[in-house]
Amino acid sequence: MNKLTEMLFLLATLFPPLYACSNGQDQAETGPVVMITASRPQVPVLTVKEDNTILKIKLQSDGGAVQAIKINMKGTTDLNDVESVRLFHSETEEALWNDPKPYGKTSAAAREIIFADRLVLAKAPVFFRLSVRLKSNANILHFINAACEWIEVDKKQFFPEVKTNERALKMGIALRQHGDDEVHTYRIPGLTTTNNGTLLAVYDARRESSRDLQGNIDIGLSRSTDGGNTWEPMRIALDRGPWGGLPEKFNGISDPCILIDKKNNTIVVAGLWMHGVLNADGQWVEGLTEASDDWNHQWRDRGSQPGFDVKQTAQFLVTKSTDDGQTWSEPINLTTVCKKEAWWLWAPAPGHGITLENGTLVFPTQGRDEKGRSFSNITWSKDGGETWTTSNTASAGTTENMIVQLTDGSIMINARDGKNKGNTSNTNGRVISVTNDMGKSWTEHPTSRSALIEPACMASLHKHEYRENGQKKSILLFSNPNSKINRDHMTIKVSFDDGKTWPEKYWMLLDEGKGRGYSCLTSIDEQTIGILYEGSGADLIFQKILLSELIGK
Repeated sequence: MNKLTEMLFLLATLFPPLYACSNGQDQAETGPVVMITASRPQVPVLTVKEDNTILKIKLQSDGGAVQAIKINMKGTTDLNDVESVRLFHSETEEALWNDPKPYGKTSAAAREIIFADRLVLAKAPVFFRLSVRLKSNANILHFINAACEWIEVDKKQFFPEVKTNERALKMGIALRQHGDDEVHTYRIPGLTTTNNGTLLAVYDARRESSRDLQGNIDIGLSRSTDGGNTWEPMRIALDRGPWGGLPEKFNGISDPCILIDKKNNTIVVAGLWMHGVLNADGQWVEGLTEASDDWNHQWRDRGSQPGFDVKQTAQFLVTKSTDDGQTWSEPINLTTVCKKEAWWLWAPAPGHGITLENGTLVFPTQGRDEKGRSFSNITWSKDGGETWTTSNTASAGTTENMIVQLTDGSIMINARDGKNKGNTSNTNGRVISVTNDMGKSWTEHPTSRSALIEPACMASLHKHEYRENGQKKSILLFSNPNSKINRDHMTIKVSFDDGKTWPEKYWMLLDEGKGRGYSCLTSIDEQTIGILYEGSGADLIFQKILLSELIGK
């Protein structure tokens, strides 16, 4: 044996191979080759929901058997927020969600958890996901964190690849889920805060299907008096019932927008009511019954037409509350007051309206002109909602929009553009316009069609006011799916200069998963933001975000 061979033999004796490795190399010849990857989906962890996935693991091996998996939850704000922790496995990613099998026993939350079970491995990969159930009183300002520390295969520990770019997961509330209160689907969120600090969330309660109007749809409302930590049972703000000899399925109300009159704390909710069905040619369908399956909606072909009558055009309704959202008045029909007869449609834009500094109430609105083309505009009242005026068109080819009053007193409108659907070019962007004369004239903003991308979807724009060192300040907040193609990656963005720039440094990703994509922002107090959105984990998700999380103050 020469000196080099002796040295190599000595090193092999003193330093045996490590079996706990991420890529299966440098291990004993008789042991299995194991590769492990772990990732944390950037999605909210929700109270009320039974199953929240907070970690995904993929294990690839050429044989052997899993005996144990160690999880650590270091970085979780408070383990007392967690009711239980479970680990599931499956042979395919699809089955991991649709038909998962438990691995080990359900555990209480702990800094370190070992799930023990025997799972024989084949050459095909095995997928795991870690799930938590939160307590009903969990603090939704807190975070949940989890990591896979090691997996034991044939009594040897293997470490996963390290992921360093994923943050802990924010918590939230599954405010409305499919099937709650026997409602099929909840959609179209609006959110605002009353003068008393009460949070009011409005939405479509689509009782029989997820489909848009026409259908059995009411405007539901949820109310919170403790900053969004708990919510009262659903109320109904707008419902026409079986009106005009037709069943509820032919008297749907949709697309709620909520507005607080800050001068007297009266609350106004607007919704769009359809009576019966107009066919593709714009003709009223006679003889509808509960058994009829006729369907059309206000944006589809001639589903709404010129005129004022309920058999001609969809109707703009409002209801009011003077007791902080507890009870609601009989609906008032504004169609003949504000709609131009030639327009095919005049409708609320979903989300929330605003009160200007001079007390003027302003709703974001939308419609279809005398040729059926879509437009965005505003509708305003200077007398506390007794009379209303509809402005000129801010932009054509646009629909759902939200508005803010800028620091110079002008009104900015931020609208969805139908041209952005499938548009991956540099021209993909929200259409943004400004008016200084209550919508008599509009000027397109320099950032229009470029600064804020979208997959053609409703979005939220909100002005947040706060004080810093005794000085009054404001920022603009914007939320939507941050994508040109899909309704995923729900993100909040911040502007410090009235919407001229939206620095990426201040973007906050809330939910990377696919949802229906609508959202609405409000100020809970000077230091806290609230958002209600259609996310990947529930029909409607509510989350609270500290101002310090967004802008570091």
